[in-house]
Amino acid sequence: MIRCRLSAILGERRIKLSELCAQAGIAKNTALALYHERAKGVSFNVLDKICAALDIEPGDLLKRVPDEEGGRRK
Repeated sequence: MIRCRLSAILGERRIKLSELCAQAGIAKNTALALYHERAKGVSFNVLDKICAALDIEPGDLLKRVPDEEGGRRK
């Protein structure tokens, strides 16, 4: 399973979601889906904008963690 660390990163840096949206030029609904880990996917363009705005690498934002059921996908 892929986990998005956007909420943690913004919290650590005390950045509001609306500030990120304005700086990165992304839609609030897109950012909210990533923030609450409800997104089914993310485009490379959006990922690049977020990484540029936060000065991070994609691997800092997205982490792979084993599924709870032995690493198997349903």
